[in-house]
Amino acid sequence: MTPPIEDSPFNVTIILPAIDETWSLRETLTRIESTSGGDVLQYLIVVCPKTTPACREVAQALVTEVPGRVQVLEQHRPFLGGAVRDGFDAARGTHVVMMSSDLETDPATIPLLIEEARKRPAAIITGTRWKSGAGFEGYDPIKLVLNKIFQAFFAHLYRVRLSDLTFAYRIFPTKLVRSIRWEELKHPFLFETIVKPLRLGVEVVEVPSTWRVRTEGVSHNTFLTNFFYFRIGLKTLFTPPRKILMETK
Repeated sequence: MTPPIEDSPFNVTIILPAIDETWSLRETLTRIESTSGGDVLQYLIVVCPKTTPACREVAQALVTEVPGRVQVLEQHRPFLGGAVRDGFDAARGTHVVMMSSDLETDPATIPLLIEEARKRPAAIITGTRWKSGAGFEGYDPIKLVLNKIFQAFFAHLYRVRLSDLTFAYRIFPTKLVRSIRWEELKHPFLFETIVKPLRLGVEVVEVPSTWRVRTEGVSHNTFLTNFFYFRIGLKTLFTPPRKILMETK
């Protein structure tokens, strides 16, 4: 059963999918608490059968250390997209943040996301690595060029002036993400979370954020998976908005 959204003008649920992160999971949550803890109603640490015992131990410790606001959520749907979608369903905040727990998404950006979301509560606020004050650290040079081409291609198709459509670091209105019919379960879901709202005419605002290669654990995104981003991007472009929304009873 989907929990009700807390009756407050503004509060945030942070979704943190976790598989093999330990110190980086703790550091992510600690840094957010130090700058924006007062705005965070709920941390959802999403775990799955592949989550390591060490990672689960840290997650359970955080439940005790931040009482009443950290929840360990056993993942129902498979893969990364499934973890985030389960988080959407369990969110109680008026807004929900999608990010990673391995420090590839910089927790220092959270105050910027929240600040802009307060100004534009119906919009999606997303991180961009391609504007001044942002960047890439440890990113493969060939992938960097391909990333830039991909961004320009889909920004042109969707007729938007956005520089980073694939960075999985965003804050959404919770009611919005629950109104959309999601399809993807693997990493292309991260792209789906921007193209479907764009197709619905939702405002998207970018804030600068630096991506840093993870120093703990391994990436679970294969290079081949990237090609499926094209599928959901092109399919959504030609999908009528009414078919993007969930059916209302």
